[in-house]
Parts: sequence; C-alpha cells; structure tokens
Amino acid sequence: MLTPEHCFTPFQSSIEGIDLPERFTYPFYYQPHELCVIAARELQSHLLSQTDWQHDFGVAEDGELSSRESKSTGKMFGVLLVRNPQGELGYLSAFSGKIADQNLLPHFVPPVFDMLSSDSFFRTELAEITEINTQVSQRSNDAELKTLRDTFKAQTQQYQAEEQSIRNDHIAARAARKAQRKQAQATLPEGELASVLEDLGKQSVADKNQLKYFKLEWDEKIKQTEQALDALESQLAGLKAERKKLSNALQHKLFGQYRFLNALDKTQDLNAIFAPTTNPVPPAGAGECAAPKLLQYAYLHGFTPLAMAEFWWGKSPKSEVRQHKKFYPSCHGKCFPILGHMLQGLDVDPNPLEENWAEDKPLEIIYQDEAMVVVNKPSGLLSVPGKTITDSAYTRLQEQFPDVEGPFVIHRLDMATSGLLVFALTRRANKSLQKQFISRSVQKRYMALLQGQVEGKQGDIDLPMRGDPDDRPRQLVCFEYGKPAQTHWELIENIGGQSKLYLYPRTGRTHQLRVHCAHHLGLNLPMVGDTLYGEKTDRLHLHAERLELDHPYSKERMVFTADCDF
Repeated sequence: MLTPEHCFTPFQSSIEGIDLPERFTYPFYYQPHELCVIAARELQSHLLSQTDWQHDFGVAEDGELSSRESKSTGKMFGVLLVRNPQGELGYLSAFSGKIADQNLLPHFVPPVFDMLSSDSFFRTELAEITEINTQVSQRSNDAELKTLRDTFKAQTQQYQAEEQSIRNDHIAARAARKAQRKQAQATLPEGELASVLEDLGKQSVADKNQLKYFKLEWDEKIKQTEQALDALESQLAGLKAERKKLSNALQHKLFGQYRFLNALDKTQDLNAIFAPTTNPVPPAGAGECAAPKLLQYAYLHGFTPLAMAEFWWGKSPKSEVRQHKKFYPSCHGKCFPILGHMLQGLDVDPNPLEENWAEDKPLEIIYQDEAMVVVNKPSGLLSVPGKTITDSAYTRLQEQFPDVEGPFVIHRLDMATSGLLVFALTRRANKSLQKQFISRSVQKRYMALLQGQVEGKQGDIDLPMRGDPDDRPRQLVCFEYGKPAQTHWELIENIGGQSKLYLYPRTGRTHQLRVHCAHHLGLNLPMVGDTLYGEKTDRLHLHAERLELDHPYSKERMVFTADCDF
C-alpha cells in the first residue's frame, strides 16, 4: 500500500521567491502556475531516470520524442501542488489510466478504486463475462451455424428465382390463353367454343395449382432449415443478452466503488455524480484520469490542494492532438461532472469562459448596404449568444439595426477567432448568401501564427474529422467515421521561431484549421494561444482576414479584407 510519504514529493528545485497561487486552478481552462511547471519538469526527469517499470512512451534518453518507429503510446500525467499535514510544500503525481499494464506504481498516487487487486470482485465477475464472451465467439464461428445461414440464404434466393420464373411463364401463358379465347370467340361455333373455353380454364387452374404446390414444397423445405437456424440463433442471442446483463450490472457495481471526496468532506460515487447529467451512465474510464486521482489522495491524507496541471508525455495518439510536454485542460466528458463535485469547498479560479472577454471591444463595420453587413469581429466576442453570455456580434447588430428583417446569421467564427463575418439584413439576401455558403462559392482566407517553423512554402492537408464524444468541444481526426476536411496553406514568413500562414479552408468543419495545424499528421504545430490544441496565451492567433462572395442583389463579386493585430 502506498503511504502519503511515498507519494508526496518535496521540490528538488529552488522555489524561493515564487508566490503561492491565490486560488485553486480552474482545471478546464488555465495557465499552469509556475510551481506546477517546476513540478511537471521534475516529474518528467523522474520518468526519464526511474528503473522500477518499463513503458514505451516514444521518448528518447534526452527527453525529446524518439525518431524510431515503434508501437509507443504517450500518457497524460498530472501534478497537484499541495501543502502536507506538516506544513511542507510539495506535489503529488498521477497518470491517467494504466501504465505498463499496472495502476499501482511507486511515486504515483493510487487509483480511486483498484479494480486490478487480487481480492477485487471485478476480476471474478469479469472472468465470468469473459467466459460468456468466449462462448459467443465460438458459437458465432460455429461451422453448423455458418452452414445453416448459407443454406437458408441460398434456399431463399433459389425459391425467389424459381417462383419468379414460374410467374413469368404463367404471365406468358395467360396472355396466350387470352389471345386464344378471343380468337375462338370470334371464329368457332358455340359447341366447339365451349370445349375450347373449358380447356383454357383447366390450364389456368393447373397454373394456379402448380404455383400453390411449389410454394408448399419450398415453405416446408425452408421451414426445416429456418427452425434449425433459429434454435442456434436463439442460443447465441441468449448468450449475448446474458453478457449484456452481466456487463451492465458489473459496470454499475464498479461505478459504485468509485467514491469521490470533496473539500467539504462529502462523498459521491460515479453513479450519483453522473445521474443528473444529460448522460447519466458514466463513460468508460471515468474516474481514472489524473486529476480525480490527485484530489482524492489529497483529501484522504490531509494534504491541502493549492494548484494543479496536466501534461502529455510521449508520442501523440493517432486521432487526438497531444503534444509532448504540453499542458492540457481536464477532459469534459469524464472529468467535468467528477471535478464539479470534488472542487466544492475549494476557492477556485472563476471560469474564464463565463467572462465576456470582448465587453469593451468595438465591433467594426467593414461594409453595409440595404442587403447585408460585413463586420470585423474582435477575438473574445461570440458570433451568436451563448449559454451564459448574451453579448455577441449578432445581438450588437440587432441593437444597431432594429428595423430590418434580419439580421440573419450566415456563418460563425469561434469566440477566440477574430475577423470577417457577414450577416444578411433581409430574407432575400439571407437566401442568396446561404446558397453561396452551401455551394462553397464563398472564398475565405485566414491568417494564423503557429508555434514553430513550418517547413516548405505551401501544401494541402486532408484529414477527416469528427467530434470527440468524451471531450467536447475538442475534435478528432478519424479516417473511419470522420467527415472530409481539406485545408490549403501558404507560408507568409517565419518570425522568431514562429510561422505566419495563410489558411484556405476547402470545407467548414468545427475547429478544422486549429486541428489541421496542430495534429501530427497535419503541420504538427499548434496555433499560438490555442487553449484546446496548444497552450494558452493572450489570445488565439487566428484571424478571418479575407472574404469573397457575390452581392445577394447585384451578383457583383465582392472582396472584403480586415487586417489582424498579430
């Protein structure tokens, strides 16, 4: 069992003269405190020097990413600045999930619940589910089941083909009989006509009987196969239902073991924490992230939490944007409800996203006529009203143009992105502008400043994207389920280790330009100030600099530009 002494780390570096944080970190949007940065560096040194366990992070001996090809995978780590019960200043360390197939490692706080312990119910009940899963796999691949499925399919197809052939023959025969009947009625005397009509009627009855007995024969043949197949399918469905039942029960039981304290000394498990949310079933892996582990250990052992930070160590995953040594906010899908409970009782920094960053920033009008208005939105101003902030480009235009049919929202920019936005003032203009955006006849050019130097003068990025269901609003690169996303880029200049680019989005996916720049399969350089995919600074250095479209009334091609302030 790890003791508080084993997990608490006094600072090895000098921290003299560094002020303590005034409040605890708001974990979903923050600039890491200087002491947390020092703690993170010391933890990174420990990761390079320790010999207790082995895990391939894809990091070389000098602490930088290795260039060799391997199946390495990075991990998210966290540090919690604390004061121990004796009043000493130091930090606790944690990792998300497991490392080296373990969740108990020296120097790191333990999981909130150790599902891998030898006496845990999880192993026993999981073994039962695993056994059923093995049976499901065996029965799914059973030769008899496969043969019956193939036979049933072949019989059904043969029956349908032969039935259609018979029906076609009957249609042709019916047409021939109709012609014979018509000719007989026109040419034969009454006695001979009766005989011919009787014979034609018998042919019609014979056709009907042929189809009837054909169906009976095939129904019996297919029914025998179907009954044998249903028996095996029912057994398989029963196993799957039992597996689902046991899995749900184990999951609920497991979530009940993850009990989290807060600064008010109140405890809630995962089931209770997620119950009032829009997704009442906790996502897989909830409670295994670094931040909840750190706070839980601090509360249990009398440490006073002062600040925290989380950083990525190692090679980036295939889909996410994770850069080696960079700090990142806690995830929303798993951690937001948990930390919402755990931070109660702490004096926490206010959520900056609930502040109106652009309250004192003007909305510059670039162009205006009876059909539309083009504005230069400042960074920090919403395009449309949000959940907690009503001030936006849209609401400001509503106040400025109270007597128009609109304004109508045509497109949007992220709150942190500055630049050109067009609004329609009439329904007619709205219809025209909407069509232009849908047909992609509108040309847009953005300017961005990236952390690092881009190699080359221009290029194209083609990385399909989708939303991250566990960490919205972050986006993922996904070649299986993502929607097409293409961006063209041109280098303007390299300045002091940074790169200024023109970006031309060919599609309009959420966060497309930010992800395409930051992802390791894109330019592998996040934008300066990108709090989601890079590091927080004064602002996101992304500006919608040029907009080209047809005037909704005159159809004249119009080009608008707005200089940026970076």
